[in-house]
Amino acid sequence: MQDPEIGGGAKLKELVDAYERRLIESALAASAGNQRRAAASLGLLPTTLHEKMKRLGLLRRRQEQEEPEQVAAG
Repeated sequence: MQDPEIGGGAKLKELVDAYERRLIESALAASAGNQRRAAASLGLLPTTLHEKMKRLGLLRRRQEQEEPEQVAAG
């Protein structure tokens, strides 16, 4: 059985980034968004997690998700 992502001709970096993104998103969900706990569960320093999130575009996505809640609350 072939992985659909691999079948599309994706490059190794793209596959690694996609896998890393899923792991980080899962760790963040399990830690209710707490980046320090997510980093610890992944065996990373919080600064390393932050850099990975920045590189993978996860920081912008998380900030966009949080902004509507802040507006609604404020």
